[in-house]
Amino acid sequence: MPKKVIGILGSPLTKGNTSLLLEKALEGAHAAGADVERINIPLLDFAPCMEIFYCTEHDTCRMQDDMTEIYKKFRDFDGLIIATPVMTMGIPGKLKSFMDRFQVYYMAKYVRKNSLVPKEKRKIRKCLFISISGMNIPAVFDCPKISVKAFCQIIDCSYGEEILVNDMDNIQDIRNKPEILKKVYEEGFSLGS
Repeated sequence: MPKKVIGILGSPLTKGNTSLLLEKALEGAHAAGADVERINIPLLDFAPCMEIFYCTEHDTCRMQDDMTEIYKKFRDFDGLIIATPVMTMGIPGKLKSFMDRFQVYYMAKYVRKNSLVPKEKRKIRKCLFISISGMNIPAVFDCPKISVKAFCQIIDCSYGEEILVNDMDNIQDIRNKPEILKKVYEEGFSLGS
């Protein structure tokens, strides 16, 4: 059975540099034989977590919106690709709200001690993190990496490879860096193998 790889785009620019990097990684995963799906987070319709705590007793959220189907998809994937720009030294707000809505997974794993991810999947799930920053400054990726690593722990997915590209204000078009596109494709292929 082929692996399932989900790619999520945190950028509001669905045709920008981050989107192109995600597309290359998904192409690699697909070429390796994986079933791939892309989710553009800014286009989803959902409210931020309201900490209703309904999820302390149930495997779902009381709020019914686009996240309802996402929760099901996130139980079964083998590989996850998170692609996002850095905004204000962190990840974009909609992507952060998306991650926060996984309180459902947090409560299942840490409060009820019964992860929503099947045991056999927990050992093999890996995340590829792709991020770009306009500025070339030290520590620009520190906060985004912390958020993504915490999210991966909550959803029982090991944080694997990362491709971090800074100085995009000068690079402007990621296609000017074919070596980065090649690396992203290769990492996607590895994730889908």
